[in-house]
Amino acid sequence: MKKIILITLLGTLLSSCFFGEVKEDIYKGWSPKDFFTDAKKKASNGENENAIEIYKELQARYPASKYSLQAKLEIPFTLFKSDKPKEAIKQVNDYIKLYPNHTSTPYAYYLRGLISIQKSKSFLDEINITDSASRDTKSVKDAFNYYFELIKKFPKSKYSIEAKSQLITLKNILARHELIVAIFYTKRPAEISAINRTKYIIEHYPNTPSVPAALHLMAYNYDLLGKKDLASDARRILKKSYPKYQKHYSLDD
Repeated sequence: MKKIILITLLGTLLSSCFFGEVKEDIYKGWSPKDFFTDAKKKASNGENENAIEIYKELQARYPASKYSLQAKLEIPFTLFKSDKPKEAIKQVNDYIKLYPNHTSTPYAYYLRGLISIQKSKSFLDEINITDSASRDTKSVKDAFNYYFELIKKFPKSKYSIEAKSQLITLKNILARHELIVAIFYTKRPAEISAINRTKYIIEHYPNTPSVPAALHLMAYNYDLLGKKDLASDARRILKKSYPKYQKHYSLDD
């Protein structure tokens, strides 16, 4: 028996010499709070990858801890700051599926909308007549739908208040995009397509700043088609609803 133990110890020593020392557990003695605090500190210093690894380590070692649950939302937020929106949204979706009614879930819905807005940042900042007709507005619409879901499911949440404000902004942006597409079709010219876009603005985005311009553009396209009565109706509605409207779009290249 002693011989077997001696051989085992010798094998262990030889293994250590060959492969190097066993790696020390740098997290030995850490509490869940220690993990969470260190990860937050690293994230605030821009060490996002290290922060995510520590959040994951926290979840592996203390899965039942409240800090582990918080880490599940800190990871997508850190991914969001790392400009990885697809990964971040996937993480948030997984969280919502696991905890559909947790007290922190309204924030998850809000974060999902925030990530989608950031994902569409180039669209929001660079929207212009020359290329917007072909630009994808999916991420903007996603953000709108995410905020709408938040308000519907958690109407009394503090995050729903901010979401309502975001909905107004996003609706204005989507309406503006439709107007720009209508202008694009007018310049082709493709009058029917332009008119359909202006109708879409009026029906789906009422009370947005793009509505009076849509009516004005609608009348213009009806004139091009020789539909004088319809053009007159559009102008009558425009004058009645927006008496001070002055044309602010251009059809020049």
